Order: sequence, then C-alpha cells, then structure tokens
Amino acid sequence: MDDHTLNHTGALARAGGPEWDAAESKSSHGQSGQNPHSHSASRLMALDVGEVRIGVAVSDPTGTLATPHTVIRRRSKAEDFAAVARLVAELEVERVVVGLPLTLSGEMGPQARRVTRYARALARALEVPVELYDERYSTVTADELLVQSGRKRRVPIDAAAAAVILQDYLESQRG
Repeated sequence: MDDHTLNHTGALARAGGPEWDAAESKSSHGQSGQNPHSHSASRLMALDVGEVRIGVAVSDPTGTLATPHTVIRRRSKAEDFAAVARLVAELEVERVVVGLPLTLSGEMGPQARRVTRYARALARALEVPVELYDERYSTVTADELLVQSGRKRRVPIDAAAAAVILQDYLESQRG
C-alpha cells in the first residue's frame, strides 16, 4: 500500500508524491523540505485505533525495533489526543504512524474511513507528522506472536498489534 502522510492541517497527501508540500510537513523541530521518509535516528510511535482502546507501540531511538508500550482506553477525541500528545512529548517521538484497517482486498471500508478521519483530526492536534500505514493482519500476527512467545497474558493485544504495525513500517522504510 502507498504510505500517506497527514500534514499539520490534517490534509491527506501521498508521502513524497506530487501532493506533498514540504512547507506543510514540518516536524516539531521546524525542519522543512525533508522527505517524510528520511528517518535517521528518530523514535516513532504507532497507534492501533480501535473502538474501545488504542494500542501504542514505540521504536527504539534508532528506529530499528518496535516494542508494545501501552493501551489508551478511549473516552473522547480530546482526551485521546491529549494522552497521545503526552506520550509523544514524554517519549520524544518524531512521527506517529496510525494503522489503516483496509479490507482484505486493500480497499477503504467503513472502519478505514473512520480511522482516516480520526488520524486527520489527530494530525491537527499534534506537533509531529502523522502517517497512515496498512495494518491488515496486524492483530492476527500479534496474537500468533504472543502465543508463540508465551506472553499472551502479559502484553495487551492492542499494544502488540501496534508493535506489529510499527515493525512492518520500520522494515518498509529500510528498503
């Protein structure tokens, strides 16, 4: 799937494509003109947005390894966004990746449209770029990995799914 970046106004643009406006894709450090895929030594966060909970995963500072971090119980958009913003600041995150739940055939279904609207609003609330990334099979993969590792009861599935999304994203950026 093509990656999509949401700029600070919440507008969706294909990352690095003709619609991408470098001036609108500033990071919180005020850098502009950089390709949004140049992730040298930056911590990333992934969100697996569900109806009741948001799974959160973070990468190591080198952007190599994703780890489940926490689960945010959804209350309201304002409270969700405040919780995400606190984590972004606390963990010094430079980009947020939101899992996009496309249908198995790769199309935008009702849930993907809801998550896209949510991510657009989140992008307006955060000072860092927000990017949508295909999350098909992330929960199934996370569940299988947790069972294999014997950590099924210790790691919340939502956070593990976010880690799968983030690890896939990190690997896609390497080549």
